Amino acid sequence: MRSQRIVRLACALAIAASAAASDFRLAVPGYEFQFPRDHGAHPEYRTEWWYYTGHLRTDSGKRYGFEVTFFRVGVMPPGIARESAWDLGHVMPAHFAITDVTGKKFRYYEKLNRASPFTADAVTGRLDVFNEAWRATTNPDGSWRLVAAAGDDAIDLTLRSRKEPAIHGRDGVSIKAEAAGYASHYYSMTRLEASGVVNGQRATGQAWMDHEFGSSALRENQQGWDWFSLQLDNETEVMLYVMRRTDGTPDATSSGSLITSDGRVIHVTRDQMRIAPLGSWKSPKSGATYPMGWRIELPAHRITLTVSPVMREQELLTQGSTRVIYWEGAVDVSGSFAGAPVRGEGYVELTGYAGRVDAP
Repeated sequence: MRSQRIVRLACALAIAASAAASDFRLAVPGYEFQFPRDHGAHPEYRTEWWYYTGHLRTDSGKRYGFEVTFFRVGVMPPGIARESAWDLGHVMPAHFAITDVTGKKFRYYEKLNRASPFTADAVTGRLDVFNEAWRATTNPDGSWRLVAAAGDDAIDLTLRSRKEPAIHGRDGVSIKAEAAGYASHYYSMTRLEASGVVNGQRATGQAWMDHEFGSSALRENQQGWDWFSLQLDNETEVMLYVMRRTDGTPDATSSGSLITSDGRVIHVTRDQMRIAPLGSWKSPKSGATYPMGWRIELPAHRITLTVSPVMREQELLTQGSTRVIYWEGAVDVSGSFAGAPVRGEGYVELTGYAGRVDAP
């Protein structure tokens, strides 16, 4: 029965992915973010995700990285009357991964459900998204609670932001390709204090949340992307993404943001960043070869960083949900910032190395 359910939901996800972007609202310039409204769902856009990554250390000294991601993929475009509350309006995949740095183990889990009040959903107007027992919700004091459990792994965290949302791109849009609508509305919570429990042990650390919504897919000449979120110990953060073309070259629309210690967001264009791989790793599971380790330079800001994975084996093969094979891993950072030494930690996401990204 479970295999039949997965097949049905996978078919629905394929239908959602093939829905015309024109049936949904496009991410175009002029969008004005409002919070807490924009922490909630945006069903008028086809694709949306809430992406949590972070680093935790337990009272006993163990170190963990974690990823929890909630996806929403529209099937029924807005404006079409639904005959029943059970009509398939959205498909909701979700991913949960734990990097056990101390134990040198990586484990991941996935879910795929249709949207309903009983299975998976996201409300508008505030952060409240769930997929079965995995949840990201708003506490009465305005902090967030993040909960996920599967197999031998579980987190239950309270997240408090030390900075205002960092809005990426320009004029309310983060451009992904050179054509109208190939963009998203994208912001990050770049400095979240995390406290709670991981795998039965009290832990503290820091987390990062990305929230992105739009209605476009990759252009026909694009293969995937490399994404970096880096939290430095001088209270600054760096987000960079490189859209890779099918010939392996970076798309001109690649960009990023430098978030200063006081929360200002400085846009970084493709020609202002230099990213060079320092090595590679071939996955024994997918056969994909990923870059592994990077040197990042932002010359205009006198930033030079070395980014090193805490483990090479941090690949997810999500054939039971989004059907995307990707590397999402915890990393350590060292280097210099305006002439001063700096260290930090972060996450890197690599897609399109095991085949072109088509979904969600």
